[in-house]
Amino acid sequence: MTENKKPYHHGNLRQSLIDQATVMISEVGVEKLSMRGLAQVAGVSRTAAYHHFKDKNELLCAIAEQGFTHWLEMFSGLEQQTPERLEEWLTQFVRAYVDFACEYQEEYDLMFGRPIWKAGEPTDSLRQQAAECFHRYVLFIEQWQKIGVFSNEIEALRLTQVSWSTLHGMCRLLNDGIYLDRASLDAMCQAVVQILTGLVNNAKKS
Repeated sequence: MTENKKPYHHGNLRQSLIDQATVMISEVGVEKLSMRGLAQVAGVSRTAAYHHFKDKNELLCAIAEQGFTHWLEMFSGLEQQTPERLEEWLTQFVRAYVDFACEYQEEYDLMFGRPIWKAGEPTDSLRQQAAECFHRYVLFIEQWQKIGVFSNEIEALRLTQVSWSTLHGMCRLLNDGIYLDRASLDAMCQAVVQILTGLVNNAKKS
């Protein structure tokens, strides 16, 4: 593991610890990450590290929370298109989601993984940020229902859960290297778009 010997200023230590911990997770895994090891690699005392994070769980929650912040930035950067340009927007959204999961893989794993939501204890701020992301997604689905893109016969919450589960499952398979590889990425993204477009067409026919 490459040690970062650059001294940190007090003002940016918290973010520096988050960034360094993310790198360490990619190198040794979340199980082997420790506050002691993080402080050593960061070149600060354990007391300094614990000043910002009371324990490893709180540190992991901060990394996951940063991931949801990045997710919201990605989502906000996509302009919602009119129904006539829906397939173009869906293609853009699906690819952006998958690219996000690949680019921020360590954050993504913590955002939706067991280390926090099952084995750990999510902080209040993480719960709030995660809920905001899901709420933003539901609002998109509701907007599509209002303009007749999706049928109102299916609850917006259920449409959100199904579409998000599809994207999340594809990203998990891709990041874990199980069955999917990056050479199949474009084809898989297009298949997801075709499935969602099929829902749109069926809604218009009903």
